[in-house]
Amino acid sequence: MINKFKIIIFFFFLIFADGSLIAQNSANIKRHLNYLGSDLFEGRGTGTIGGELTAKYLALHLTKYQLTPMGYANTFYQYIPMHGSKPNNNSKIIIINKGKDTLQIKEDFQFYHSGGRIFAPNPIAMAFVGFGISAPEFEYDDYDNINVEGKVVIFVEGEPTSDNSNYFNGEFPTKYSFADTKQKIALSKGAVGTILLPAYTCKSNNDWGKIIKEFYFEDISLAYLPTPLLSIILNPKQAPLLFKKSKYSFDAVKDMYETQSFKSFDLVGKLLFESEFKRRDFVAPNVIGFLEGSSEKLKNEYIVVTAHYDHLGIGLPVKSDSVYNGVLDNAIGVAALLELAKMFSENNILLKRSVIFLFLTGEEKGLLGSSYFAEHLPVPKESVIANLNIDGLAVFGNFNSIIGIGAELSSLNKTLNIVAKNNHLKIEKIPEQFNAFESFLHSDQLAFARAGIPSILISDGLVYENISRREVIELWKDYIHNRYHTPFDDLSQTIDFSASIKHIKVLSDFIRELANTNLEIKWNKQSPFQRVKK
Repeated sequence: MINKFKIIIFFFFLIFADGSLIAQNSANIKRHLNYLGSDLFEGRGTGTIGGELTAKYLALHLTKYQLTPMGYANTFYQYIPMHGSKPNNNSKIIIINKGKDTLQIKEDFQFYHSGGRIFAPNPIAMAFVGFGISAPEFEYDDYDNINVEGKVVIFVEGEPTSDNSNYFNGEFPTKYSFADTKQKIALSKGAVGTILLPAYTCKSNNDWGKIIKEFYFEDISLAYLPTPLLSIILNPKQAPLLFKKSKYSFDAVKDMYETQSFKSFDLVGKLLFESEFKRRDFVAPNVIGFLEGSSEKLKNEYIVVTAHYDHLGIGLPVKSDSVYNGVLDNAIGVAALLELAKMFSENNILLKRSVIFLFLTGEEKGLLGSSYFAEHLPVPKESVIANLNIDGLAVFGNFNSIIGIGAELSSLNKTLNIVAKNNHLKIEKIPEQFNAFESFLHSDQLAFARAGIPSILISDGLVYENISRREVIELWKDYIHNRYHTPFDDLSQTIDFSASIKHIKVLSDFIRELANTNLEIKWNKQSPFQRVKK
């Protein structure tokens, strides 16, 4: 009798609940946002009082929604050991080359990682290694004819490009384009430090100013991993000093880049570091709530729905404001996940599979919370069928299209098509102004993909009711250039909450479709990510 009743309720929801559970929730979203995005939470920095307050706020609401704790000792907290490091403002590097050139932190360079695994009482030899890549599967090796043991290596951002999809993924970037990957390669070759030259994305003082702000904050890493290699990102204006009197000048290196014909070589100059670091060890929590599915057959399969609750915290003051509130990145996504948890906890019969509601820390520090969770899953990895990540919501107006970031990599694309059709929405690709594959690489869905779990982020598209496509692109550009990762991503922004609620409706439909589908969720053959079979 009970099962029949549940089935009747389930189909009643499908027929009549189109948005009815969400239409009333705008007030809830505003309330969450007014807390999480306020100065009280001090920008929700990882390992800060503001971050701890946020975690407690989330746990309090998950308790209220009667979700099952999935963290440490029957709490909602999955504690993550972390290490923090920040250089002092007097840090400098000195280039010794028949004289001395002194470079100051901020103006001339920033630490990409300040890890400090280097003790350098004497000048260190340097070598240029092109892109800094060793990729045997592509028969490419910048380290082939050079010994870099005990040296600081210098490499240019990016990787080889090609029209051939079998060579460095053609138009799509590979893992070798990441600075972290290049640093690990350098370490494996015996290098003691790295210098990254952002010579092609950083062409103006304004570009370098953004890098100063981005790398001003404390460098945080997972404490159980090896301390990151000490690495520097150099203002391209100062790059010629590194190559002075060497076999090739920096202008020659730029010509090599244009012709894809890098040569690796030792430099004449040597480097001396003069830096001190403030360090700390701490724990920061992911917040995890669990909702069991209603099907005896399917409840041991899991969908993980994520949003990162951290932001940058307190940073460089801009117009006397030093709180980086992160309202659209990602307090509003956290508010959405809270609302989804509330909605489904009140109607768990709608879900045959189980859902894990996961609020992540450390996303802004390198996907730390999601990487830790993917490596320390509370359930068997093979039982996790998919990840839906939420990093922002629609805020500009009534959208009529959506973009599935990463959808083309897996069969989640089929689920997205069903949801789009049911909501009378068009599916479109990321516009040319924004790199499609790189968009997938810049938030927590990447950590799940690396673990072999199909993942997706669903964004509003560019087709709007009363705004032209060109105007929508300009609104995004305005946000990215003027508010993203600044103190002005705050509560003073104009937000169309009806658009946000519509976006949440799309997300809830996607979760419901995934939880009840008979389709197998798997990576496409051409995807660079695949499940690792037992």
